[in-house]
Amino acid sequence: MAQGAGTRDLSIAEVRVTPILVADPPLLNTQGVHQPYTPRLIVEVVTADGVTGVGETYGDTKYLELARPFAAELTGRQVSDVNGLFTIADELAVDGSRVEGRVDVGGLRGVQTADKLRLSVVSAFEVACLDALGKALGLPVHALLGGKVRDEVEYSAYLFYKWADHPEGVVCEKDDWGAALDPAGVVAQARMFKERYGFTSFKLKGGVFPPGEEVAAIRALAQAFPGHPLRLDPNGAWSVETSLEVARELGDVLEYLEDPALGTPAMAEVAAGTDVPLATNMCVTTFAEIEEAFTRGAVQIVLSDHHYWGGLRNTRELAAVCRTFGVGVSMHSNTHLGISLAAMTHVASTVPGLHHACDTHYPWQSEDVITERLAFRGGRIAVPDAPGLGVTLDRDRLAALHERWLADDGALRDRDDDAAMRVADPEWVTPAVPRW
Repeated sequence: MAQGAGTRDLSIAEVRVTPILVADPPLLNTQGVHQPYTPRLIVEVVTADGVTGVGETYGDTKYLELARPFAAELTGRQVSDVNGLFTIADELAVDGSRVEGRVDVGGLRGVQTADKLRLSVVSAFEVACLDALGKALGLPVHALLGGKVRDEVEYSAYLFYKWADHPEGVVCEKDDWGAALDPAGVVAQARMFKERYGFTSFKLKGGVFPPGEEVAAIRALAQAFPGHPLRLDPNGAWSVETSLEVARELGDVLEYLEDPALGTPAMAEVAAGTDVPLATNMCVTTFAEIEEAFTRGAVQIVLSDHHYWGGLRNTRELAAVCRTFGVGVSMHSNTHLGISLAAMTHVASTVPGLHHACDTHYPWQSEDVITERLAFRGGRIAVPDAPGLGVTLDRDRLAALHERWLADDGALRDRDDDAAMRVADPEWVTPAVPRW
């Protein structure tokens, strides 16, 4: 039987913020290649009764510098006061020179702002508080969000053009995925995803090679996996004209085309010229960006990401706005571990009308900070019904990954796909947009 809140001391007694570096394969995108290790931030919120909740978000320096003073403000507050997290965040100063106007490489989600940074930090603390509250009350997080409407959440295989290894001389963890640099390699990678995890839909990260080559890769996938939903995401690397040409060539096989052109005006032009649905995680990343995108018909599917929307409850609010406008909703993914995947699964289970499989990088991550990895069966994850998120922090593993962060000279503490590419190609310059 669940204990009532009145029998527990739900005040926050301690907050721990732990930056880590986790292994990442050499996955290619339009800005470069993933570094051999990527930063993540693990948050622990401990109640006076000794209940610990966990959260996870981006671990770059700019997030860590905000998370530490944020954590200091939480002691003594009620773990149930998740609305108060946003008030605390609003009062914290952000170094604008590190953020404003720059392109956010993490997730390739458009221009950074101080508010986006704050929300990305809040998200980890909100999840940690909900995890602790659920454990204290004996309730799963999805129950705190109003209850699940599905018992499983479907995910999509996230395909990448990929080198077999990181550049020679770079210290890194090895993986067994091999290279994928042409249509045959992409199809082989998709077969591995299906065999290992049972995925039945596939998304290819594009913007790496000329559009004709990526069209050929999608065609090869359509031939190898007839009837399977396919998506292509070049992260705004194409012009409006190129986007429309690709939409014409692939209109019979694409479930949707994600961020083919950069920004709402360009996306609106593309949308006006094609019947292929357009999805985004770049031009609609805050509530303030919704009006223009929806009223101009620029997007038909919003890919939420609880990390930069400010948490699980804001994700549900976004889904409600999308329903109001008849816009579809699913989930974006960046390099993440099991804590974030559990949080994604909980909130996705509560969203009505989730008609598109969610993205996930999780199969690419060979390392984790939880004791038991979440398992995909038939491309789906069963929604946990244990109290909180239903995951347990592996403290030994957390400590080891934190030691790796401490041992780093600072080169890997901020994700930089451009710098990682220059290790292999010193002449590399981040391509101007549109690239094609």
